[in-house]
Amino acid sequence: MLGQFLFFTILMAFFITVLLSPFFIPFLRRLKFGQSIREEGPKSHQKKTGTPTMGGIVFLISIAISTIVMSGKFTEPSSKTLMLLLVTIGFGVLGFLDDFIKVVMKRNLGLTSKQKLLGQIVIAVLFYLIYRQSGLSSDFSIPFTDITFNLGWFYILIVIFWQVGFSNAVNLTDGLDGLVSGTSAIAFGAFAVLAWNQSQYDIAIFCVSVVGAVLGFLVFNAHPAKVFMGDTGSLALGGAIATVAILTKLELLLVIIGGVFVIETLSVIIQVISFKTTGKRVFKMSPLHHHYELVGWSEWRVVVTFWSVGLICAILGIYIEVWM
Repeated sequence: MLGQFLFFTILMAFFITVLLSPFFIPFLRRLKFGQSIREEGPKSHQKKTGTPTMGGIVFLISIAISTIVMSGKFTEPSSKTLMLLLVTIGFGVLGFLDDFIKVVMKRNLGLTSKQKLLGQIVIAVLFYLIYRQSGLSSDFSIPFTDITFNLGWFYILIVIFWQVGFSNAVNLTDGLDGLVSGTSAIAFGAFAVLAWNQSQYDIAIFCVSVVGAVLGFLVFNAHPAKVFMGDTGSLALGGAIATVAILTKLELLLVIIGGVFVIETLSVIIQVISFKTTGKRVFKMSPLHHHYELVGWSEWRVVVTFWSVGLICAILGIYIEVWM
């Protein structure tokens, strides 16, 4: 019964996105909300200039509607549901401001790094205050062991690090058509399984809502993309998956399930450290997906390969939690 319910939730989110997008994409085009492509990026990407961005708005609407409606049908919306929507929409609004500055105000870098970091921290702190008020656990567990730490108020550091870190990690990964849409669907699908296994059905409903919404977006975002999600979408998805990991008490498992996001971020860190210390680059370009493009892989080959790695990471994460 629950399995069918979750399946219908995916379908609902999918079709909301698919039905809204054909109206929303021309609207973005009329507003001239077109993506500006970095000159230092791969030359093949210059042809994408002008592709409508901020498409993340569509699937954020879909996620919110599907989560609220289906949660109401199965059970009363819980504090965890509200916290998930708060963080998702909060990071989405922050991403929207970043996109708006880039596209409308023609400042290609958007918000400054300090402004974005401050906004991310504020959202994380608000989440943590509600989290504590709800009486939820501040335990932090180490996978493969029985070791658990009760961090008390210091748990806020985990919350900030995970939400800020993974929102930026997903944002860095969003550089190829359909890359983040696919990897996010896989990662949220894994957490839906794990939330279901914990009988946290409110979180499972949210996760499958995200899966359906981003798969619907992938219809228009797959290569060649008709629309980009922008920071509006990528920051929201990163903040949301970090929050899911926190609420399921699987914080460290996110490092495995979200392995593609972690690898992409590490490639940027390694590149920067190497160039600043030795003057040499480890990769032809970072994040890592651009390296493989410059090696000669087609964009579609890079995306499918990263999806495959994401799927392996998701299966490994489920195996570790459920069967080990």
